[in-house]
Amino acid sequence: MPFYRVIGTVLRPIWRARRGLTLGAVGCVIDERDKVLLVKHSYRAGWHFPGGGVEWGETTEAAMRRELAEEVGVEVIGDADLHGVFTNFKSFPGDHIAFYIVRRWRRPVVPGPNAEIIASGFYHSDELPEGTSGGVRRRLAEVFGDAAKSASW
Repeated sequence: MPFYRVIGTVLRPIWRARRGLTLGAVGCVIDERDKVLLVKHSYRAGWHFPGGGVEWGETTEAAMRRELAEEVGVEVIGDADLHGVFTNFKSFPGDHIAFYIVRRWRRPVVPGPNAEIIASGFYHSDELPEGTSGGVRRRLAEVFGDAAKSASW
């Protein structure tokens, strides 16, 4: 094994610890009336897109699909569209969010409130519930054509 590969293998865990990057994946589930699915968590204020952290060995799309199924009972049909990867430095200096648009889906079971998700519902982008996060508002303005895409969540 070449020397640079040995050094890289040994130092990679240290580089990762110093960098401290986090990665999440969320889905913008849109119904036939252009309403979007939002959730309210038990552990943070406001309304958000369903989603969560990307696990080791998992793609961002796989994480988004898993989180949608776990949190809101949504099964994505076919491919989801990656709208972008956004920085969320207000939350954490190394935080990034992969944002997917989901137009083809089914929901065989609608889960009730639980310890993590206390409420969920579909809303038009111009009639969002009080407390909808700024990141959700910015992404919806981009998706529905009212704003240019920005890099920040």
